Amino acid sequence: MAVGAEAIFGDSVITTKLDSAIGWARESSMWPYIFGTACCAIEFMSVASSKFDISRFGAEVVRFSPRQADLMIVAGTISYKQAPVLKRIYDQMTEPKWVISMGACACSGGFYDNYTTVQGIDSIIPVDVYVAGCPPRPEALLNALAEIQKQQLKEESILKDRVNTEFKGELDA
Repeated sequence: MAVGAEAIFGDSVITTKLDSAIGWARESSMWPYIFGTACCAIEFMSVASSKFDISRFGAEVVRFSPRQADLMIVAGTISYKQAPVLKRIYDQMTEPKWVISMGACACSGGFYDNYTTVQGIDSIIPVDVYVAGCPPRPEALLNALAEIQKQQLKEESILKDRVNTEFKGELDA
C-alpha cells in the first residue's frame, strides 16, 4: 500500500533523496574537456565517432572551455613547458571534477625518458582513472568513463567538499 505522494498521484510520481537525484544527473551528463597533445587525441576522436559513440555514456558534449567542463581527459605526452598550462586549466574547472589520464605518455611518460617530458601527470594534477596503452583502444576509454560514473554515484553528498586538499603536485606552492 502506497503512502504519501505515491498514494495520491499513483505511478506518475517518484520520490527519492536529492543527493541521489543529483548523483544520477551528474553520472548521466559528463562534460569532458580534452587536453590532447599526441596520438591518443586521435583515439579520442574515434571514441566520439558513431562506431563507439561516447554519447551513450552522456559525454558527447565536449567542452573547449574548462569553466564548462567537469571531466578532463589528458591524452598524450605532456612536456614540462605544458605542465603549468595543464595545471591552470585543471584549476579553472568547476567542482566536482574528475581526471582521466589516457595513454602511456600521460600515465608514466611513455618511452620518453628525458628531461623535457613529465613522467606521469599525477605529479601535476590528481588523477582519478588511468587508461593504459600506446595508444589505448577506444573501448578502454569507454571503460574509464564507466569507472568515473561509478565514482560519481559514490559521492556521499552534494554538500561534501570534494576539493583535494591533500594532493600536492610539483607546481603547487
